[in-house]
Amino acid sequence: MGAAGIGDDYYPTLGNGGYDVQHYDLDLFYDPDDNVLDAAVVITAMATQDLTAFNLDFTGFDIVDLRVGDLPATFERNAGELTITPAVPIASGERFDVTIAYAGNPTASSSPAFDRVAIGWREGPEGEQYIVAEPDAAHTWFPSNDHPLDKATFSFIVTVPDGYAVGATGEFLGIEPGQEIVETLTYAWEMTTPMAPYLATIVIGEGYQLVEDPVSSEAAGIPIRNFLPADLVADPPDALDDTGEMLTVLEEAFGPYPFDRYGITVVGGFPAALENQTFSVFGRVIVDSPFFEFVLVHELAHQWFGNSVSIAQWSDIWLNEGFATYSELLWIEHRQGRAVYDQVVADRRQAASTAGYAPPGLPPPTDLFNGGVYQLGGLLLADLRVEARGLDAGPQQVGGEPGEGRREDDVVDPALDE
Repeated sequence: MGAAGIGDDYYPTLGNGGYDVQHYDLDLFYDPDDNVLDAAVVITAMATQDLTAFNLDFTGFDIVDLRVGDLPATFERNAGELTITPAVPIASGERFDVTIAYAGNPTASSSPAFDRVAIGWREGPEGEQYIVAEPDAAHTWFPSNDHPLDKATFSFIVTVPDGYAVGATGEFLGIEPGQEIVETLTYAWEMTTPMAPYLATIVIGEGYQLVEDPVSSEAAGIPIRNFLPADLVADPPDALDDTGEMLTVLEEAFGPYPFDRYGITVVGGFPAALENQTFSVFGRVIVDSPFFEFVLVHELAHQWFGNSVSIAQWSDIWLNEGFATYSELLWIEHRQGRAVYDQVVADRRQAASTAGYAPPGLPPPTDLFNGGVYQLGGLLLADLRVEARGLDAGPQQVGGEPGEGRREDDVVDPALDE
C-alpha cells in the first residue's frame, strides 16, 4: 500500500506515496444560485511501487462514483485521507487512471499553517468565486496528491450559467455552449507545464473579461493577459503597464521566464495575493493600495521561485518568499536607483531587528508565513549579493536606468502576501 503521507516534516499527512501523478483532468459545473459544485476528476498516475491500495488527499463533498481504470473501486475516508482499493492490484511502473465523481457545497477552510486568512474555495462580495490554496487547500476542492513534490499537468473544463466567465491557470482554449445544460457556457483552460496542486485555481464571476496587454506582451516577449472585473476592464490599474518591464528585469537576475504566459486576476474579499502558476490572484485591497506595484513584482518573482523551482519541504518556505521579497528590492533599484535601494535595505534591516523575527529557516509550523521568511530571507539574499561582488562593490543597477522616484514608504508589507 502507498504511504498516507509524502514525507513532509511539518505536515506529515499532506501528499501520498506509491505513485506519481501525471495529469489532472477536471470537469466542473458550478451553480452559483445554490452554491453547488458537480465535478469529476480523472487522475492519471504512474505507480512507483506495487499497490494493493493507495491514498489521495480529499476533504468535503460526497463521492458519487469512484473507479480505477474501468472498474469500480472500494474506498474509505478518514479526515483528509481517501484510501482507495482497486479491484485489481497495480504493478510498479504501471500507468493508471482514477476517476472520481463528487458533488457538494464548496467552502473555505482553515489551515494548520496559519489562522489569519481562510483558504480554499472563497466567495467575494460581488459573488465572485475563487480559489487560493497555499499551502494545503487543493484537496478541499478536488482529490489530489496535495504536495509540491508531486507536480502534474492540468486541464480545466468549467461550465457556468450564461453571463458568468471563468479564468484559470494556464492557457485559455475557448468557450462553447453547454452540452448538457441549457443557458450555460463551458470554458476550457489547460496548464501544460507541471504544477503543484496548490497553485491550481479557477475564478468565476459576472462581468469578468480576459484582457490582453499588448504593451507588456511586447516587452516580455510572451502573452500577458489579465482576467479582470468590469470596472478594471474599463480602467486598469496603472502598475499593470509595468508587468512586461518587471519580467525583463527579473529575467536579467534569474534567467529566462519559466512559462509561456502570465497575468493576474483581481477578486474581492481577499486581503492578500497568491502566485498561482501564470495566473496570480490579487485581492482588491492590494490592487487599490499604494504598494500594489511591489506586490505585483513579488508574485511575478514566484513564477521562478516557488512555481518553477519548488520546495521539497514546507519548512523551507523562505526559499520561495525570500527570493520574492528580494525581487522587490531589485525592482526598487531598477526604478529608483542604488541610493534608494541602499536606504530601503537599511530600513528593512532595522525593522526586522526591532521585530525580533525567528530565523527564516525555522518558521513555526503554525505560523508558516511569518515576517522572518519574507524580510530576513530577502535581506539574506541582498547580503549574499554584496558578498559575491565584493564588499566595496555594493548593489548594482539592474536592468537599465532608474525611473522617476517613488516614495520609500511605498514598500510592500510582507504580511499581506500569502
